[in-house]
Order: sequence, then structure tokens, then C-alpha cells
Amino acid sequence: MPSVSLQEPSEADTPRERRPESHGSPKDRNKGIIYYLCLQATREGQASHAHVHEIIAGLRRLGWQVTLFEPDYANDDGPIRIRRRIWHFAVLQLRLWMTCGRPSVLYIRSHHAVLPTLAIAKIRGVKTILEINGTFHDLLLSYPWTRFLGPLADWIGIACLRTADAVIAVTPAIADWVKQVGGRKHVFVVPNGANVNLFRPDGARCGLLPFPYVSFVGALSPWQGIDILLRAIGEQEWPADVRLVIVGEGCARSSVEQAAVRNPSLIYLGRRRYHEIPGIIAGAIAGLSPQTNSQGRAEYGLYPLKLFETLSCGVPAIVTDFSGQRDVIQEHDCGIVVPPENPAAIARAVASLYIQPERRREMGLRGRRAVEQGFSWQHQAEATEEIICKVREPHLREPHLYDV
Repeated sequence: MPSVSLQEPSEADTPRERRPESHGSPKDRNKGIIYYLCLQATREGQASHAHVHEIIAGLRRLGWQVTLFEPDYANDDGPIRIRRRIWHFAVLQLRLWMTCGRPSVLYIRSHHAVLPTLAIAKIRGVKTILEINGTFHDLLLSYPWTRFLGPLADWIGIACLRTADAVIAVTPAIADWVKQVGGRKHVFVVPNGANVNLFRPDGARCGLLPFPYVSFVGALSPWQGIDILLRAIGEQEWPADVRLVIVGEGCARSSVEQAAVRNPSLIYLGRRRYHEIPGIIAGAIAGLSPQTNSQGRAEYGLYPLKLFETLSCGVPAIVTDFSGQRDVIQEHDCGIVVPPENPAAIARAVASLYIQPERRREMGLRGRRAVEQGFSWQHQAEATEEIICKVREPHLREPHLYDV
């Protein structure tokens, strides 16, 4: 598999509207044109950035011309005012429809503000695929102030699901939910993955981190279990020699920063660029995914990016007992499953792997093999291409779920 190259736009490009790149021989570059609309600004170090750009890179390698439409404040630091967001949402969608040419398929990352584009596509006969990574409740978890929107937000979300020609969900449970609230719909499952060429067991380690350590990489969001991790390193069972390295940013950042000042066993690195993450994970004795069931979120299954990137590096994962991540660990025996919201259990799991290096190595080999065989980003791009081809056909087959 060729290596993934996430190229930055040239100066001739508009800030976040990227021109299609060509890959492969000329005969392979005629499959069609895909417009990819992502109203969520992706930033390096976030799961959304990896998901969006890895799928695009994979589709381009398969011969598709893909143009990404994304807000131009993606590289800005700090919060973005709501009025600016709304303005960019409108301008970006207008720019998409003013772009010359007609896409073979319009691929849209789910967002409440994409309804106008879905409606226009329906009128113009452009096929649309909506990718959804969570339920409507995730909006309330991330932005509690949106609670007052209530029924209106739900109505818009359901309208988006029903207007799209097909929906791609990242877990089977989310796919089932889509079919319940969106009516009879063509729904497919394509989970997260990992770039197996970038995240490798023999990759360069981050030399600044003292071994041994365990890693957490991801958004510091309410459902990620950050408070559980901070309590775990204070448990008696936590090995005194093992440090906890946290990478990411989010609403729990201040808590992590304060804890890092008080506890020398905690190292906080903030947000890091995508190419820096493999060296951090590969040097760890384990990767952590201590997610919680905040407001029922975990009931829809969890396939967090950190899980696959950890396994791809040949590192065992310690995950909480929720469908998706639990199933991967148990099926491939590549880590440890612990009860949710149990700091002592996490500490014991870390201690167990710390004192058993051979067990760590064997788990890491099995985890790497699992990602190579079914959870690489190129594998997920090929599954996405199959869905795109189905959507382009005049008559879709009966809806089904991809086995994951």
C-alpha cells in the first residue's frame, strides 16, 4: 500500500477548498468527481481531521477526484464566534454550488447546517451520502447551550437523514438508530481506522518522553473519561514508575493542566500535529480509551480513533466495557477491557501490562494484525468507494450493514 501524503494546499488554493489530486496511472483517474462537504473545521490532532483527510486520500488513490469544502478558520486557534460560523457555513455551501462541474456524488459529513445543500442536491438530482459519527445528543454534550433548540434541532437532523440518498454510520448501533429515526434508509457501516504506514510498531519514538508510560490521545471531551484517568494515577495499584501522557485539547484541558502541575506522574503535551502522534503512541506500554456512558452516548457503540491507532502501533489497548471497542479487544485478544468509571481497574490493568512485557508484545502483534486485515484507512476507503458506486446506480439494492 502506498504511503499516505496529507498535502497542504498551495498558495493558489482557496484557504480550505482543496483542489483534487491525481493518483495512479491515467487510466485509473476517471472514476468520477466527489465533492466532500465538511462544515466542522478539522484541525490536526483531532479525530475528525484524520477521518476526513484519510478517507479523501484513500479515495484519491483509488482514482477519484475529490474536492474538500471546509471552513477557512480550521487553522485558527481559540474559539470561533457563532456568527462567524454561520456566515462561513452559508458562504461555503454557496461556493460549492457555484463551482464549475457536476459531482458524481456529494459526500457530506453530518452537521445540522448542511440541510440546504442536501435539499438543493435533491432538486438537482445529485446523489448524496451523509456520514454520521454520533446521534443528535452529541451536539448537546459538546455545546450545552444548544439545549434550548430542542425539537428544532431534532427536526433538522431527521430531515437531513431523510433527504440524503444513503447514510454511512461509524457503528452498527448508530446505523440502527438512523434507520429508526430516518425511516427506510440505505444505511452502511464504515468504522474508524488507522494509517498503517504512519502508525507502525517500528516507527520513530518520541525521544522526549521518559519510558515507561501509557498514552491517551484524543479530545478532552465530557465522555472521554479524563477525570477517571486523573483519579487512576492516584490509585495505590498504579505503578509508581509509569507515567500517564495525555495528548489533546478540549473542555477538560484546565483540569489536566492543573493535575500535571500537582502530579509528576502526569505529562500533558497539549494538541499535537498528526505526524507527531505515532511516535508518542508507539513508545507507550499501552494506549487508553476510558470512555464513559455520558448521557447514554456509549449505548450506540464506540470505535474511537485512538483504539485503532494504538493497535496499529503494536501497542495493547486498555478500554472500558462498551460495545465496539470491547468487541475488537476481545475478538483479537489485543488488550484489556475494564469496567467503566473505575479508576482502580484502570490502574490494575496498567500494572498488569507493565510487569508482563512478553504479554504486551504478543497483544501488540495481534492488534497490529487486526488493523492490517480490517481497520486500515485504505480498507475503509475501499468500503466507502463500494457505497459510492451503489449510490450511483439507478436502483439501490436492499439496505444492509457492512460487517465490521
